Amino acid sequence: MASIVESVMGFLGPITGPLASQLGESTETVQRGLQGGAAAMLTGLAARAEEPGFLGQIFGLITNPANTPSAVSALAANPSAALAGTSPLSDMAGRLLPMIFGSRQGAVTDAIGQFAGVGANKAGTLLSMAAPLVLGGLGHFVRDNNVSASGLANSLKTEVPNLQGLMPAGLSTLFAGIPGALSAVPTRAAATTNRWLWPVVILAAILLAALWFFNRSRPPANEAMQTASNAGSSAMSALGDFFKTKLPNGVELNIPQYGIENQLLSFIQDSSKPVDTTTWFNFDRLLFDTGKATLQPSSEEQLNNITEILKAYPNVQVKIGGYTDNTGDPAANKALSDARAKTVMDAFVSKGIDASRLTSEGYGDQYPVGDNSTEEGRAKNRRIALRVTQK
Repeated sequence: MASIVESVMGFLGPITGPLASQLGESTETVQRGLQGGAAAMLTGLAARAEEPGFLGQIFGLITNPANTPSAVSALAANPSAALAGTSPLSDMAGRLLPMIFGSRQGAVTDAIGQFAGVGANKAGTLLSMAAPLVLGGLGHFVRDNNVSASGLANSLKTEVPNLQGLMPAGLSTLFAGIPGALSAVPTRAAATTNRWLWPVVILAAILLAALWFFNRSRPPANEAMQTASNAGSSAMSALGDFFKTKLPNGVELNIPQYGIENQLLSFIQDSSKPVDTTTWFNFDRLLFDTGKATLQPSSEEQLNNITEILKAYPNVQVKIGGYTDNTGDPAANKALSDARAKTVMDAFVSKGIDASRLTSEGYGDQYPVGDNSTEEGRAKNRRIALRVTQK
């Protein structure tokens, strides 16, 4: 029998061309966005499949009499009507997205925009259009195979490996916050890593192993002071392909698809994304000496890239934030995070950025983004981040 992924993706094809014409994008871009949105929804469903009552509600939408092959075909033939939400299937799809993602829907939309290479508005359109098609594909799977709600839950969890190559980068950490989530789901970026990057990853692993060996007998407080970019080193394979981009002042940068540079540029260039106090971008290639606020030479490339972006957009002002995990003395962690954030800020000043455009602050173990009870979570919490305070 056809898998869930095959059933859902089969419904995406007919709408790709008409939707591409409506959005003014290539069919490849639209296909990528639809597939990424569909994969995110299916993974979200799999992540929450064990929640009491959740899948029952979803199953009710899937088996609703309005969810028919002809209804899906009608949407594919007329994307404008689909996006206007004038059909019962579109209405059900509009309820599906917040049920899966809740308050995380905005973050999912941003990830899809990065994944497909479109702005926030078009990314939202792609996600909204993928939702009724996911319902249609799931309805097809349930009807053809006479599957119950519990059977669908088991099938969804089995299908997760087939979604790996379609998943927008960064969403595995997002799903980690959902009860029962499959936090280890890899992303598409990991599957498309350039061959040349593997030696770097292997070297990083060796260096980290050596670091652990020489520090294994130290007290836990020192572990809390590991480099803020350990998480970035372990995630290098998720940075995606490097590409060249030209800034408004003519400077050309070579940056990774999912790195902080591209995220920052997209945010600055997108007028629909306002400055706020919650949108932070994590550095992914900064390295500090262990337990110190001294940057290692390998950090220069990313520091130079961010410097060039700030020079190309002279009205932009930013804040640098430093963070640690919750291991060790909180006061020492706070002091270290503050010193590291200031070191990064001072590096930008030394490269020609006016100090009036920059601020820094250390937050210690506040605002964790990972689970401090696991090494993986602690590595995510040890970080340096940047927030735009003025465009």
